[in-house]
Amino acid sequence: MSQTPLRLILVTDAWAPQVNGVVNSLEHITSIMHGWGDEVTIIAPDRFRTLPCPTYPEIRLALARPSDIAALMDEVGPSAFVHIATEGPLGLLARRYCMARNRPFTTSYHTKFPEYLSARIPVPERWGYAFMRRFHQAGQGCMVATPSLRDDLAARGFTNLMLWSRGVDHRLFRPRPEADLGVKPPVFLNVGRVAVEKNIEAFLKLDLPGSKIVVGDGPARAALERDYPQAHFLGTLRGEPLAAAYAAADVFVFPSLTDTFGNVLLEALASGLSVAAFPVTGPRDVITDPGIGVLDDDLERAARSALLLSRTAARQFALRFTWEESAKQFRGNILAASGVSEGVAA
Repeated sequence: MSQTPLRLILVTDAWAPQVNGVVNSLEHITSIMHGWGDEVTIIAPDRFRTLPCPTYPEIRLALARPSDIAALMDEVGPSAFVHIATEGPLGLLARRYCMARNRPFTTSYHTKFPEYLSARIPVPERWGYAFMRRFHQAGQGCMVATPSLRDDLAARGFTNLMLWSRGVDHRLFRPRPEADLGVKPPVFLNVGRVAVEKNIEAFLKLDLPGSKIVVGDGPARAALERDYPQAHFLGTLRGEPLAAAYAAADVFVFPSLTDTFGNVLLEALASGLSVAAFPVTGPRDVITDPGIGVLDDDLERAARSALLLSRTAARQFALRFTWEESAKQFRGNILAASGVSEGVAA
């Protein structure tokens, strides 16, 4: 990709060792941009002392001061673009810094925070959306993963919305005929954070033949393992072990009602798995071909029907999505929001 190098400050509260779609997306995008010659400075929790997030100790919140963020951003310089990826402590401080200096920035809407918060504590969703709208409206552009999420947020009063899709590593996530988890077939798989907002219990309650596999960890795991002893909980897997788990399954069941995209959907499809999901934002935008998945308000019916679909069709569909194209779209949004032509450095 021939272009003038871009300088970017990326501020995110989600970063390794966290395992989630936000971290996965940002790691791929920044790696590709570095390969293009862009300079990306990452401001993440690993630069600071942290404390565990209430109700979700696996997530660490940065203990940063406004002066800490100001020093880091001043060091990079005023000519760099700024992208604020999350609405956490670091995101709030970076937003404050940019607004105080009248410095433009972009944001991205990764998580249905109002629904997540409402699922954990009795806070009305409208309060959450008021906060999110105020946070993102201060920027020059807010990136969203799907058209249906864009339309939903627009109806809630959000503006300056920009599409930014996702990709998948086709070399890692691929069909592997030899893959075997050693459980009774057919194998129904779910991968992701084991947390209440992921609605995994809806999957575990289904009356399905064969075996149910859950890959991932989180605050709800202990209770779900206790209540559903017939399911197999494998914990967090990465790299080849994760790819092998996908390939050993027959159907990917995605019960979430609150995901904005679901990177795991593409990983499953690339591995040759058909998808069963509810017809909501995320699945509705990814599973656009009836030959690769079944969307139904009856998740059990969707899972059973998905068994009949073609593994080859799933794989071929996933090949349309690449991280290179995702990074190109992200980079283009950064420039467009700042009024800079593609290929021109700030």
